[in-house]
Amino acid sequence: MQKSNTKVTIYKESEPDSLLIWDLDALPLPEDCVTVLWRSYDTLNNDRFISIPKIVAANAYKLRATYLAWIYQLGESRINKKKVVDSLEIRPEFSYWWMTLFAEKCNYSKSSQINDAIKLLAFDTWAEGQDIRSLRLVTANSSLAQCIEQWSKVRGLTFTWVDKSEQKMSRAGLKQVYQATPLALRALLSILRYAIDRWSLRGVGLTAWRNTPGTITFFSYLLNLNPAATEQGRYESRYWGSLPEALKRAGHKTNWLHIFPKDASLPSAKQAAQLLQAFNKNEAEQQHVALDSFLSLNVIIRTVGDWFRLMFFYIITKKYVPFGPKEKTYLWPLFKKEWSESLFGPTAMSNLLTLNLFESALKNLPVQRCGVYLQENQGWEFALIYAWQTSQHQNLIGTPHTSVRYWDLRYFYDVRTYRRVGRNQLPLPRRVAVNGPNMFDAFMEAGYPPHYLIDVEALRYLHLCKSEDALARKETCVSDKGVLHLLVLTDYLPSQTFKQLQLLSEAMEQLSKVRITVKPHPGCPVRREDYPLVNFTLTNDPIEKLLTSTDIAYTSAVTTAAVDAYCAGIPVISMLDPSMLNLSPLLGCDDVAFIASAQDLSTTLAKIITDTKTKPTRENFFTLDKSLPRWRSLLLAGVK
Repeated sequence: MQKSNTKVTIYKESEPDSLLIWDLDALPLPEDCVTVLWRSYDTLNNDRFISIPKIVAANAYKLRATYLAWIYQLGESRINKKKVVDSLEIRPEFSYWWMTLFAEKCNYSKSSQINDAIKLLAFDTWAEGQDIRSLRLVTANSSLAQCIEQWSKVRGLTFTWVDKSEQKMSRAGLKQVYQATPLALRALLSILRYAIDRWSLRGVGLTAWRNTPGTITFFSYLLNLNPAATEQGRYESRYWGSLPEALKRAGHKTNWLHIFPKDASLPSAKQAAQLLQAFNKNEAEQQHVALDSFLSLNVIIRTVGDWFRLMFFYIITKKYVPFGPKEKTYLWPLFKKEWSESLFGPTAMSNLLTLNLFESALKNLPVQRCGVYLQENQGWEFALIYAWQTSQHQNLIGTPHTSVRYWDLRYFYDVRTYRRVGRNQLPLPRRVAVNGPNMFDAFMEAGYPPHYLIDVEALRYLHLCKSEDALARKETCVSDKGVLHLLVLTDYLPSQTFKQLQLLSEAMEQLSKVRITVKPHPGCPVRREDYPLVNFTLTNDPIEKLLTSTDIAYTSAVTTAAVDAYCAGIPVISMLDPSMLNLSPLLGCDDVAFIASAQDLSTTLAKIITDTKTKPTRENFFTLDKSLPRWRSLLLAGVK
């Protein structure tokens, strides 16, 4: 049942509307006022329509820097005369601040409200030069409404909120009961449920781990495995390419600690345990464990103790929230729940359990000369860095395994963060192994200390090591018998995958002679019956195989698989989601088409098909060499 409530807050004598903010998918009818479109790039060529996504795109550098500065200032804010980052010291010289959702900044999936925060900063910048007398907001987002209400109050504006949220009448189920449960109780239930769910992994590979002769340890996800190798009980991961095999051939024993996220190929901890046991049986040069192998009653007790410390901090500082720069306090309604979740909710409990598991894992491991982990700056990585260093292991290397996207805020910090001295500094690995010029430039532009960076081969992209003749594309995109081969590369997030395929469904009426192949993300399966208007083939074949018969690639707004297609010389069309920031790894590439509607998609496809000059330049993204001389030098120098 739809409801339409109007909340009016008057901070001065009422005046006619001078500004409308429209936060709905469907475009509004033109009104006799300026209309700010919160979720649309399309302004219908109407000069009274203002697109916030376009303003974000035009001011990306300034807005990213402003947001990162705000996060830095939050950590440096003083509560009871002590900086927040120091107040959250959970271990000697290690602050839990770095594991919070605030510091992680995962606008991709965990903290989607960051997208609205950036838009608010863009709106604030735009509004500085405007004569706004009153403001009306149409949205279903109550947190956004609170932010704009506070923004209006400071400026003495009349504020009106037209609430477009849906009121759903349904019976209370387990999910509703859980959501109504106090956050602290949910946290305690979460660790109990996790322990029960993962207990079958407890102890798997532990004896061999404690006695391993290997001196190189990898930290990875139990994901993205080669199905053919897995069936034979062999470990082969697309994250690491040919590197594990190269180390085996060189006679170097390695240790592997896996973080296990459930997916369609491994839906239970019991199956994950069986797979790890198979790896240990068949891979003589490797020792495999899961992080959950170190679950124990002692680890759980320590975790709950840490959690009580964080909750105590939350209670005594609650009256100081919101904190941080006063001119940005209007952002806080977006992050109020995140602050609670990070300090005493299930997220806090999960983070603390991860910290205690890593401490147990690395204390039980003989001293290592080298460690390598997949770097995305998630909370667990800082727990790993701390536990690695305090266990007296040596060189730890972080390696971003794909490409670094401009708006993936996990990879970026205010430059003052790197210069912070004293206790509770940002935990950093000894080196960051960057996989080519594109990533190196991205880190340098963001102010990352250059002496931490070292160039290595791009393990996930070695299939691009082909001759120039093999990479050369034909002048036109139409294949045999005039049929276009369209490869659809979907996303990890179900919402993004749905939007992408929905646009394709709507565009099908204007497409003909198109053969469509859909390659889902391994963590987000696609069902053909959900999209009856699209005739497509589903495949899980490696992307390097699919690209040999592809004319055009149509990618989600986020997937890094777009880079594979682009570097192989294939025209790329990437979906834009106006509710999000542009997280495409190809942002800034002039010969990539970004589309936001079905009409854009069909028009762009037609243009590419008929443009005989279409031949994208192969961007120099990666360092490529199948013999892996840089990785060998980095890992094997001095390793016996």
